[in-house]
Amino acid sequence: MNYTKISFKLTPDSEENREILVAVLSDLAFESFDETEDQVEGFVPGESFNMDEMNEILSPLHFSVETQHEMIPDQNWNEVWEKNYFKPLLIGGRCLVRAPFHTEYEPAEFELVIEPKMAFGTGNHETTTLMAEQILEMDLTGKTILDMGCGTGILGMLASLKGAKSVMAIDIDTWSFESSVENARLNNITNLEAKLGDASLLGSDTFEVIFANIHKNVIINDLPSYEMVLEPGGQLYLSGFYTQDMPEVKKKAESLGLQDKGFHEKNNWVVYSFAKP
Repeated sequence: MNYTKISFKLTPDSEENREILVAVLSDLAFESFDETEDQVEGFVPGESFNMDEMNEILSPLHFSVETQHEMIPDQNWNEVWEKNYFKPLLIGGRCLVRAPFHTEYEPAEFELVIEPKMAFGTGNHETTTLMAEQILEMDLTGKTILDMGCGTGILGMLASLKGAKSVMAIDIDTWSFESSVENARLNNITNLEAKLGDASLLGSDTFEVIFANIHKNVIINDLPSYEMVLEPGGQLYLSGFYTQDMPEVKKKAESLGLQDKGFHEKNNWVVYSFAKP
């Protein structure tokens, strides 16, 4: 999939202003944001993006924002990450995430080998870390798992290592789908089924635990589908959005009869959990 990268230079540039910028842009189609020393970068799937709508959102801000955009063609994200020195990562003190090209690392209770096609899903992003930390604390023995927006498959694979009976991993991005298949093979995980698509793929199969680490707007739109396939007594973990988005997510989830079970936060990103009575 091709991406549009939009770079934002803020004046004055501060952590607070960066947080405000990302918050006001969260309703648009950005899949992820990255921060460098001198700017914020947002990534939008595809090549068409409504710049006029974005500029209308930016115009009332109390600081100035200079933007530039460029097209990023579909590419081998593993090579990109290797060139940028993707380092082994220890999550929750128990799960080591590394790439096949890593040769120096400390062993851990759980180990996942990831071919990092894209940044989202190597464990480096706060939402992936938050979700993985939740999985490490859960007893998933014999559970049926759904991993929506699976990326590299890291969450579904960790759930498998934690004893899950079966894992269905779904992503709309071709690179992510192929990455999940490849990574499951690399980690000798045989009970993970990867699918290319979105929530429309959900049908008669039901799940005891659902993880959805996707953009807030997608989550809100797909919550009825998640509720439909979540078994009574099941758990739903949502991430990919900010603390300020929680009321909107909570309102939609509770309108479907789901019960708020609390949240965990890291650098303003959250994982929000719900249960089906």
